[in-house]
Amino acid sequence: MSYVFVNDSSQTNVPLLQACIDGDFNYSKRLLESGFDPNIRDSRGRTGLHLAAARGNVDICQLLHKFGADLLATEYQGNTALHLCGHVDTIQFLVSNGLKIDICNHQGATPLVLAKRRGVNKDVIRLLESLEEQEVKGFNRGTHSKLETMQTAESESAMESHSLLNPNLQQGEGVLSSFRTTWQEFVEDLGFWRVLLLIFVIALLSLGIAYYVSGVLPFVENQPELVH
Repeated sequence: MSYVFVNDSSQTNVPLLQACIDGDFNYSKRLLESGFDPNIRDSRGRTGLHLAAARGNVDICQLLHKFGADLLATEYQGNTALHLCGHVDTIQFLVSNGLKIDICNHQGATPLVLAKRRGVNKDVIRLLESLEEQEVKGFNRGTHSKLETMQTAESESAMESHSLLNPNLQQGEGVLSSFRTTWQEFVEDLGFWRVLLLIFVIALLSLGIAYYVSGVLPFVENQPELVH
């Protein structure tokens, strides 16, 4: 994490930030209790939370949060405290208090991407990967559930409106639905081609009966009159 603290000698002008770098919990607490701004920034836009998280000082992170530090604050490169963090307990604290694991900085890098670049220990990498996977699963599940709920509500609302506007059609729709279901079951049981053949045979029989009764061939014009 040394790259995070390049040229940090200037922090001596900001006691709270220096205390966060040094991990001095008691001094940090006294400064906050005396009225120091928990969101004060350095020349690179980093807050005390960024610096404490980068050092893995979870106690100071909790202290800053208690005094109103903004967990979502980003420095000038768009990094949150989670982007600079490489310690399991600090990551767990930040995520449990609302920081999104898949948030990107101005270069489009997530905390996991930066952690891999820095070469942090494998436990941290595994934790970040697990948290990202949980975030993706939770998003997909929540989105799918929300869409299902909206679609179901819209469908029920449409059906209810239709029933209210057309109360006399409800019984007719029930009969039509019953007939449709019976017909589908009949076709499935007998088979489509057999049903088609059956319809054809019935049509031929109907034509034969019509000719037998009337003595007139159906669909044929200019036929001679019958002699009685």
